[in-house]
Amino acid sequence: MESTFSSPAEAALQREAGSAGLRTPLGDLDRVYELERVAGFVRDLGCQRVALQFPDQLLGDAGAVAARLEEATGSKMFILGDTAYGSCCVDVLGAEQAGAQALVHFGPACLSPPARPLPVAFVLGQRSVALELCAKAFEAQNPDPTAPVVLLSEPSCAHALEALATLLRPRYLDLLVSSPALPLPAGSLNPNPEPLERFGRRFPLAPGRCLEEYGAFYVGGSEAISDPDLDPDLSRLLLGWAPGRPFSSCCPDTGRTQDEGVRAGRLRARRRYLVERARDARVVGLLAGTLGVARHREALAHLRNLTQAAGKRSYVLALGRPTPAKLANFPEVDVFVLLACPLGTLAPQPSGGFFRPVLAPCELEAACNPAWPPPGLAPHLTHYVDLLPGSPFHVPLPPADSELWDAPDVSLITGDLRPPPAWKPSDDPECSALTLKPQLELAESSPAGECGRSPLPSEPLPPVQVIQPQPPPSAASFLSSRSWKGLQPRLGQTPVTGAVSGRRGIAIAYEDEGNS
Repeated sequence: MESTFSSPAEAALQREAGSAGLRTPLGDLDRVYELERVAGFVRDLGCQRVALQFPDQLLGDAGAVAARLEEATGSKMFILGDTAYGSCCVDVLGAEQAGAQALVHFGPACLSPPARPLPVAFVLGQRSVALELCAKAFEAQNPDPTAPVVLLSEPSCAHALEALATLLRPRYLDLLVSSPALPLPAGSLNPNPEPLERFGRRFPLAPGRCLEEYGAFYVGGSEAISDPDLDPDLSRLLLGWAPGRPFSSCCPDTGRTQDEGVRAGRLRARRRYLVERARDARVVGLLAGTLGVARHREALAHLRNLTQAAGKRSYVLALGRPTPAKLANFPEVDVFVLLACPLGTLAPQPSGGFFRPVLAPCELEAACNPAWPPPGLAPHLTHYVDLLPGSPFHVPLPPADSELWDAPDVSLITGDLRPPPAWKPSDDPECSALTLKPQLELAESSPAGECGRSPLPSEPLPPVQVIQPQPPPSAASFLSSRSWKGLQPRLGQTPVTGAVSGRRGIAIAYEDEGNS
């Protein structure tokens, strides 16, 4: 039975967490990891303890890079790996545990502002780009020299965009070059006019121009990847870009181009389906997918208020990186909402898939806020910060007496008419909950002849219970009805004993159970 329904116990115990990837030749370390620039960053700050954060695929070079930097700066280096959430976010919590005074992030990054102030340097990498091939591909995709186009790229190709623009500007008059939204050095002055910052990039727009006027030409990706949907950075751009503008991608190695309009339409259709699933849901699981990105607590409170206003109950779950096995422990949840950075929210799901949909915060906003514009008019926001007050995209909830709450709504999945929310936002604390009235006796009798006879005055009438609508039960009350409620610390109630060796193996076949 063990081999039929699961993998052997030995395979589970001996499985490696991940592969460190191919190592970089020692002679190329200085160029690939920009060690001279990183050493200057450490020396300028005068830091004695520095954290080096590597993604899983670069951990094979971590020891050699740390040794080179310690030799060049004299500072102590700490290697951070296996982050609790996405490796694209700055792990400020891990750096604080190591007592680091600064952090250097290697590899792809979402460039989200950290929750706590910490000097950070980013090394995005410098992938080789065939400029001549990419220039010819651009000309083939954009025959009109007057059409406005933005040059985009994956982070490791950003260093080549200016050189590509130099080859194209003699012919193309309205060309805009984006750049990664890296943190500005301390003491530097903000450029005037300040560029637009969106999608983790900066766009130096001219006065009076807007980004929605431009098409896009993206340099990045690889022909070796069979499924382009695995690239969360490109998915973020396709979802957030203006639907009516052209968007094409180009492989930096071969110059092969592809029109991304079909893929963008497929991604938007998938997101509209998830909005419908969120509208049908009664229980929402809010997944804390980050603890190091700024304003994550404020965003969590905003999502809880959204679900409450829409008449749904919600759980807040802190599970680290979500996996199908973790989320399967909550079968009462209809949909999950992942509160993470933009790349973490759009990261590819495991091959097994989740048994319930995993949404982005923007999709929950569209499902629960009746004032949100309809599909096609509302932008798809990939960062939860854009939903909070202070953002130009923030849409406040309508007042409790607004007609928007009572507008009829039909599910596009089941075809049923959705009832209006049982609870609406109200400023009156006495109206925050409804309670069940006690049993009432019928005070008024039926008129004579209606039921064939008149009730006698001495004939008692059975009590009638008046049932009123109630708000959905809280998540805590629902959890209390389950047989297993989680680990209970029972502090101070258990005796202190020495540590003993426990059982080994997996639940289906422990080592001391034999081969039964």
